[in-house]
Amino acid sequence: MDRSQHTKGLLLTFTAVLILSPDALLVRLISCDAWTQLFWRCLLTAFTTSLILLIRYRRRFWHSFYVIGRPGLFSAITIVIGSILFVNSLKHTAAANTLIILAATPVFSSLFSWLFLREKIARCTWLAISTCFGGILLIFSGSLQSGLLLGDMLALGATLMWATNLVILRRGRAVNMIPANVLGNLAVVPVVLLLGAQPLTLTPVDANYLLLLGGLLLPISFAMITLGPRYLPAPEVSLILLVETILGPIWVWLALGEVPQTTTMIAGLLIIGTLLTHTLLSLRDTKPSAAITGN
Repeated sequence: MDRSQHTKGLLLTFTAVLILSPDALLVRLISCDAWTQLFWRCLLTAFTTSLILLIRYRRRFWHSFYVIGRPGLFSAITIVIGSILFVNSLKHTAAANTLIILAATPVFSSLFSWLFLREKIARCTWLAISTCFGGILLIFSGSLQSGLLLGDMLALGATLMWATNLVILRRGRAVNMIPANVLGNLAVVPVVLLLGAQPLTLTPVDANYLLLLGGLLLPISFAMITLGPRYLPAPEVSLILLVETILGPIWVWLALGEVPQTTTMIAGLLIIGTLLTHTLLSLRDTKPSAAITGN
């Protein structure tokens, strides 16, 4: 692999993770109800991502939505459900709980690939799946006493949705699926309106936070993360994405003084350590040609 291309991939992915890392903090800082927050978060994300697509495709903008086909529609559905579960999880449990559970997305994706795509799973991956299950159960056990179990369950649901979406994206990897993200975010809007969103009740502070989050951070970081695998092997991208699991709770701790429970910290070390080891092993076995180079 060309060294300059590899460096470009590293910069893209690291920058994307840094941009995305305050997501959990901003969700916690926004004081409006979850449905109203989801309305503006998803609407603004869809709008900005559409602008990016329009600049990229110009006259082929609408065609880019057409070619995603049925896989793209299924991807959009997982985005709708996952977004709703994610934001509500952060409203009902500690940020560290949510982010650590979400970190297990790659191993759940491997499990679903085995179930639905009949892809073989290496022994070390089965061990990683089992260990991550154990870590999540440990988080659940700590939340039983603190009343955070609902939020943890919502985080697990979001993880299953993101993992399912990864399988769908893998199945349709020949097509740019960013338009599916736009459709998914747009579809959240009528759903949350039916659930009680009140978009006109925002305070100026909440409006600024949502404009920063949905109008800037989420669409830009998503676009950059999507570009990362063009220059880096998938395991290396996964390794860099683990940084968000560490940075997210740190921002919440610095801003809100929220300290994770002891069981969450132990489970976090277990899950992150397992994913780190598994990713490094996968990276060692990945040939340099696994990344697609190009402009």
